[in-house]
Amino acid sequence: MRRLIGIRPRRRRAARDVPHLLRPARRRLPLAPIVLGIAGVLLVLGAAVGLLWVTVPQARASRLAEARKQARAAAKPAAGRLLVLRLEGPVSPVTAEALASAVDRAERESYRALVVEIDTPGGLETSMRSMVKRMLASKVPILTWVSPAGSRAASAGVFIVMAGDVAAMCPGTNIGAATPVNLQGGMDSTLARKATSDAAAFARTVAQQRGRNVRWAEEAVRKAVAASETEAVDLGVVDFVANSLDELLEQADGLQISRAGVETTLALAGLPRDRIEPTLRQKLLGVLVDPNVAYILMLLGFYGLLFELQNPGAILPGVVGGICLILAFLALSTLPVNYAGVALIVLAIAFFLAEVKVVSHGLLATGGVISLVLGSVILFQGEGTRLSWSIILGATGATAVFFLFIVGKGLSAQRLKVTTGRSGLVGLRATAVERLAPTGRVRVSGELWNATSESDVEAGSEVVIAAVEGLTLRVRPAKEAQS
Repeated sequence: MRRLIGIRPRRRRAARDVPHLLRPARRRLPLAPIVLGIAGVLLVLGAAVGLLWVTVPQARASRLAEARKQARAAAKPAAGRLLVLRLEGPVSPVTAEALASAVDRAERESYRALVVEIDTPGGLETSMRSMVKRMLASKVPILTWVSPAGSRAASAGVFIVMAGDVAAMCPGTNIGAATPVNLQGGMDSTLARKATSDAAAFARTVAQQRGRNVRWAEEAVRKAVAASETEAVDLGVVDFVANSLDELLEQADGLQISRAGVETTLALAGLPRDRIEPTLRQKLLGVLVDPNVAYILMLLGFYGLLFELQNPGAILPGVVGGICLILAFLALSTLPVNYAGVALIVLAIAFFLAEVKVVSHGLLATGGVISLVLGSVILFQGEGTRLSWSIILGATGATAVFFLFIVGKGLSAQRLKVTTGRSGLVGLRATAVERLAPTGRVRVSGELWNATSESDVEAGSEVVIAAVEGLTLRVRPAKEAQS
């Protein structure tokens, strides 16, 4: 009966339906005591480790120091060996760092002596003084040798050669011409006398310290005198002429040198030698201080920043230009730069940019070429720091062509009429498919558009698109547009 009238029998509640009434409540462990317990255990362990670390460091440090001391005393890996360093190129902070590192290594590893091979046109006075100062304070004998044949020790190189305990030259080399030159341009008479007198006094000090010809050292500064290898030996500027490193060591063997009042007899003949190889950093800096490389980096830096300013958001030219410019400034800080040359180069770039935007009939471009060439020629001064003419002419030609042709074409393209999008429809001619009175449809470039006109236009007539308003073209008759 219950099924007939659709009444379902009431089902008894099972225990699973009322868990909160029939099941016993679960016991939850308190979380706070557990966390505090773990933290306490960790704190105790940390305190124990800290206590152990505090009680033993002095003993541990003393044992390590004693072990290192014994290892150094027992090893002496460089005892009875020679260290050889080659200095080539302009005297700069890079060469000063290389020499200081070599002297430190020679002292630290107990080398018998340090041989410095020199070939330099000169360089920065500050770097030269730093190198001479380190050489005079060295605890290891230093042999300076102008080599190979065709090399020179000019300007700052004179002081470095004379600062050696033993100085020698290879056949076919020369030394001298140490007159100071201002890096920022010419000096007036008073400043020139002060700089020359200061350099001459320093040359006398170094020569007297090493027992060399003091008079010639002063004349090398004041009168820019120079000498060949044989003349230098006769004048007492260097000790002897040596054709090879072995001959240098044989002739230096048995010579007595004085350091801090202590006489020492050199015993160098036949000793094995270790040659210092420049580090990656020194190689990189050595490449950057080349005048031609610094010049190219400076131009690339200027161009990159200019292109970024002309096209904001390009990013790449700005990034590359900034990096190149910073590297160029690093190189220029170690080279004898005439800042009038830098100003002329900047002026040349400004002329090229103006030529692109101003109709000057080639006058600004000509001025830019002349300014760039003159600035490149006088950018560096001093012997050994001149730019190559091939680099100057190549950079000038590439710059002129780029600004006058490529950049000019780019700006001309920007001035062209827009041919795509809504702006590209304005000015085009269309044909009325039906009578515009004032609305209707027109055909343009094979497409049907809704159009509206201020005056009636018959079907088949030509109209000119005056504006685009949403999906509707506003047109006017072609006859009116012509008039």
